[in-house]
This record gives sequence, C-alpha cells and structure tokens, in this order.
Amino acid sequence: MKRTSKSVFFIVLVLILALAYTAFFGVYTQFGDRTDTVIRGAKDIRWGIDIRGGVDVTYGPVDESADVTEANLKGVETIIAERLINNGITDYEIYSDIANRQVIVRFPWSSDEASFDPTAAIKELGQTAQLEFRIGDETKTDKDGKTVPTGDLVLTGTDVATAEAVYQQDEKTNINTPVVKLTLNESGRAAFSDATKKQYENNQGKISIWLDGEMISNPNVQAHITDGVAIISGSFETIADATDLANLINSGALPFSIEAKSSGTISPTMGENALNAMLLAGVIAFVLIAIFMILYYRLPGFVAVIALIGQIAGSIAAISGYFGVFDSFTLTLPGIAGIVLSIGIGVDANVITSERIKEEIRLGKTIDGAIRAGSKNSFWSIFDGNVTVLIVAAVLMAVFGPSDSMFSTILSPLLRWFPASATGSVYSFGYTLFIGVIFNFVMGLWASRAMLRSVSRLKFLRKPWLYGGEKE
Repeated sequence: MKRTSKSVFFIVLVLILALAYTAFFGVYTQFGDRTDTVIRGAKDIRWGIDIRGGVDVTYGPVDESADVTEANLKGVETIIAERLINNGITDYEIYSDIANRQVIVRFPWSSDEASFDPTAAIKELGQTAQLEFRIGDETKTDKDGKTVPTGDLVLTGTDVATAEAVYQQDEKTNINTPVVKLTLNESGRAAFSDATKKQYENNQGKISIWLDGEMISNPNVQAHITDGVAIISGSFETIADATDLANLINSGALPFSIEAKSSGTISPTMGENALNAMLLAGVIAFVLIAIFMILYYRLPGFVAVIALIGQIAGSIAAISGYFGVFDSFTLTLPGIAGIVLSIGIGVDANVITSERIKEEIRLGKTIDGAIRAGSKNSFWSIFDGNVTVLIVAAVLMAVFGPSDSMFSTILSPLLRWFPASATGSVYSFGYTLFIGVIFNFVMGLWASRAMLRSVSRLKFLRKPWLYGGEKE
C-alpha cells in the first residue's frame, strides 16, 4: 500500500481550520458604512422563534363581506406552511381564528437580520395560490431549470367549489375508506367532463393537480365524470391524509383574496440569553469530549478532535448559506438536536476506529500495521451505521419538507400517492442530522484517517504508547 505523505496532515489541518474560521466568523468587506458579505458566517444564521423571536402576522380576506368557511381557512394555513418550508423557514406557528375569519402566522426574524426582508415575506406568503388541473402528469425542465407540467390545462382554482375529506364504502371489501370529494363550479364541469372522457378512454389516464407549480396529486381517471363531482381515492391511509390533500386544493380554490391585516414582532420563547447559554454549554461539552479523546486515545484522539471541528464547521456552513448554492436555513431547537446527534455519531465513529487501533497495537502489530488494520476493521460498521441514519434523515426530509426538494423528487415513486405534509420542526431535525452525518463521512472516514496515516510518519511520533500501547 502506498504510504501517505507527511505533508497531508498539515494540508488537511489547514483546510479544516480555514473552513472552521470562515464558517464561524464569515468573510466580509467594508466600503465606508457599507458591509458586503463574501462568505456567510454563523452570525448570518436565521434562528428560530424559540431562540430569537420573530414576526406575528394576521391574514384575512381583502373583501370583508366575503363568505369565509373553516375549509377556506384550513386551505390558507396549508399553503402558507408549504411556502414557509420552501423558503427555508422551518420554525413557524400557524393556526386559524375561525370566529374572526383570520389566519395567524408566526415565523422567525430578528430586527438586526439584514439578509431577510419580513415585509416582502409577508406579502409573498399572502399571495393567492395558483391551482391547476392538467391532462397527464408528464413534465419537462424549463430554461430556468424548473420542472413544469406539459399537459393541457383543464381547470383552475376558480373552477373548484370545494374539496372535502370523507369516508366512502369500498365496493369490493365493503370497508369505509378515506377519500377526497371534489365538487366543481358550473364553469368547470364541461371541461372536466371532456378531460375525464378522454383520459378514461385512454386506458384510465391521469389528470394531475398542481399547486404553485408543484404536483400534489395525479389520480387515475376511472370513469367519465359529467356531474362535476369527482372522488380521489386509493392513496390515503387515514382521514388525515385525505384532509391534507383537500386543504391543499381548497387553498388554491379560495373564492376571495387574502391580505395581511396586521403584523408585529414577538419575543423569543426561551428568553434573550437562551442562545448564549446554549452556545456556552456546547463549547464546554466539546472541550470535555476533546480532553477525554486526547487523554484516553492519545494521538488518534487528537486527530479525531480536529476532524470533529471540521464536522461541526461543515454543519454550520450548510446552515448559514456558506456554500452559496444552498440557501440559509432556519436553525431551531430540533435542528440543534440534529447537530448534537450527528456530533455524537461522529464521536462514536472515531472511538470505534481508535479502539481498533489500540487493540492492534496491543496485539503486537507495528504502528503502520495497526493503523491500517484498525481503519479497515472499523470501516464497515461505521459506514453501515451512518448510511442507516442518512436514510432515516432523507425520508424525514422527503415526507415533511418541500414537495420540490431533492429527496421528495427521488422518493416520488413512493410518496406520489400521499399529499404534501409540511412540518418544519421535523424537516429541520432531518436536515441538520443529514448534513452532520455527511460531514462525518468526509471528516471521520476520510480526513481523520488521512491525517493519522500522515502524522504517524513523523519520527518523534512513532511511539506505540501514543496509539494506545503500554508506555515503556
């Protein structure tokens, strides 16, 4: 096996320290009174409501005399939640005030945050959703890189009267199953009749349903529908699943426009000093872990601490928007929990490798042989454990995140029968856990091993007790 150069340790060390410094402190340029961000740092992270507070907005109909139902308000809730997730805002509170015909939304923002415009966000969240029914479910990629439908337009939101979740008896099993009952206005019945006739005669083709450019359902046409009442069935395990799809359809079929009636700021639920306390606790915990790793595992422990610094820095960078191609991400308490869990997984990976190396040293192998055997013997147990966690995190992001996210797209064959379920706290946990484990692969399974093989070539460090052997 080709030996690793002595310089590799120092090259990787410099790269990790550079990543850590820029990820935590950022890079900025100053021109007079203007500060431009070159690389975003930790201070550019948008913190959740529970940590830094946020904005409280009340939405209601533009026309005060409009007929507003509970189903209408639930539809507004659903589309606003989906839009918040799509904008990387995973920590939010949203509920309906049915008596006053309003929807109250709270989302994170701090008054000193220059990279986020709450006024524009309030306006965007309150825009009426665009609902479309189209022939088939085929798509293409437009010039902006977005996935768009190619089928002919059949209906829009103005053609839909209501969508509601109900139970219907299955003709074969006589069991009541959840379905969505779709009722059309007179304006859409003829077009829908023509479309269902065409698709039914075309071997039960599909009519897809799109909301704000994202497909939320693509049922097969099983009959020629002439009365404007359709049943969407077969894809709901519970009545809640059917309700989610009904709410999405209703959000794009509102008989009125909404606007922000009032807005204001709210205080953090954890108190002003909670973030500083959490950061201090994190620093203390890391220092204790570092001391333990170095004292117990010696040189492999020291290298593992450097790798952990890289893993933490990489996680922070992926949240702050450091890499440019990824937008900044709202960091909440569940998100912090995901980071902490991924760090624990990283520590575990380094402990497993260090223990294997120590065992090999005590069995009498040379330093090079112990490092080689210890790394090889620990690789697959670490790899399998990390891949399992990645799968869980990816599924959480696919199910509870934006419908156009990478994992939702990849898992679409499995998720296509289920309506979107935008739950920001779960998505936040899955996201930070996923990126933390990815950086554990980079730092724990590559960087730390490369550094250890390299540093072990330095003559003054070629002492077995530095790798777990008995001190002579």
